[in-house]
Amino acid sequence: MQALPALRPRPRKCPGGDPAMEGKPLLMSRQRTEVVCGVPTQVVCTAFSSHILVLVTQFGKMGTLVSLEPSDVAGDIGKPVLTTRVLLGQDEPLIHVFAKNLVTFVSQEAGNRAVLLAMAMKDRSVEGLKALKEVIQACQVW
Repeated sequence: MQALPALRPRPRKCPGGDPAMEGKPLLMSRQRTEVVCGVPTQVVCTAFSSHILVLVTQFGKMGTLVSLEPSDVAGDIGKPVLTTRVLLGQDEPLIHVFAKNLVTFVSQEAGNRAVLLAMAMKDRSVEGLKALKEVIQACQVW
């Protein structure tokens, strides 16, 4: 009796696939844990084709999910304005202000891509905000 050859999966190419994308991961993601203002904080940044997902937590959960979409203001040749919308969680004015201040630079550096921000924060101080921006910058995937 003859032994069967070992089965090996054949490499497959997607029809119409981009040769420049071959060998690259579909998603880029980085994470980091830092102590921010005395509180252990986890940051995860993931780049999708049209959005950047930024997760910032001091509770180990997603918390409030905020969408930040760039929109051009008619007649304004400056940077696009980010429109915030709470998708999940408490919709409070402070959430919108904190979200814009925290991740506006992400959208700008990523070519004005939309940002989804999931945040569960104990500390919402100005010092904490500045420290969080540095941690997010260290997780750059855009």
